[in-house]
Amino acid sequence: MSRTARLFQLMQALRSGQSPRTSVQLAQDLGVSPRTVHRDIDALRGLGAVIDGEAGFGFTLIEDATLPPLGFKDEELEALVLGLREVEQIGDPALSSAASQALKKLQGRLPARQSHRLSHAVLTATRFVQPVPPSIDVSALRQATWDEQSVGFGYTDVHGSETERSVDPLSIVYMDRSSVLIAWCHLRRDFRVFRLDRMRDLALTGQSFRPRRIPLLRDALAHLRAQPFKTAEDCKSAD
Repeated sequence: MSRTARLFQLMQALRSGQSPRTSVQLAQDLGVSPRTVHRDIDALRGLGAVIDGEAGFGFTLIEDATLPPLGFKDEELEALVLGLREVEQIGDPALSSAASQALKKLQGRLPARQSHRLSHAVLTATRFVQPVPPSIDVSALRQATWDEQSVGFGYTDVHGSETERSVDPLSIVYMDRSSVLIAWCHLRRDFRVFRLDRMRDLALTGQSFRPRRIPLLRDALAHLRAQPFKTAEDCKSAD
C-alpha cells in the first residue's frame, strides 16, 4: 500500500467509529504497526488536519482540512436557531452573549433565502423560570475544562456544610433548575456533581490533568448512568 493510500485510509478510520481511537486500534484497522500510525498522524497534522490526543490516550479528528464547508438544510437551520435561542435563555452572561453573536454571524453568511428564514424562524425558546444563576465566573471554569487544568473552590452542599475542593473539571451540564459541574474530586477520590450556584472563589491550582479529560468524562458518565437522577439534588454523587 502506498503512503498516500495509507494516509487516506487513516483519515477514513478517524472519521468513522467511536472516538478517541488508540494507535493499536488504528494499526489493526490498517494492517500496520502503531509506530507507523504515530508517524502518519504527524503527517496528517502537517497537512492541516486537526487531530487531538497522543500516544496512550487515543486520537480524535477535530477538523478535516480536506472536507468543504457544509451548507444547512432548512430543518438543520431551524435546529440551530432553536438551540442558540435556548442558550440565550439558560447560559451564563458570556455564553448567552456568544449565542446571540453566533446567530448574527450565521445570518450574515447564509444565502439570502436562508438568512430571511433565520430572521423569521418558526421555532424559538422561552424560559419563564430561569435557572439559579451561578456564583462563579463560568467562562473561567469552561476554559479550565478545555485546558484540562484542575481548579479549586469553596463549596456549600445541600445540607449547608462548607468545604474546600480541588477537582479535575470534566463537563458543565445545563439542567432545568441549575447548572452543574461533573468533575473528579480530589477530596472524595471519586466523581462528583457540583451545582455552580453553590461554588465560590474559583481559582486555578496550576495542576494539569491533560490529556485525561475525555476518558475521565466517559467513566464519569457511565458512573452517573448507573445512578439515574433528575436534578443535582437527586444525584447520589452530588455534593
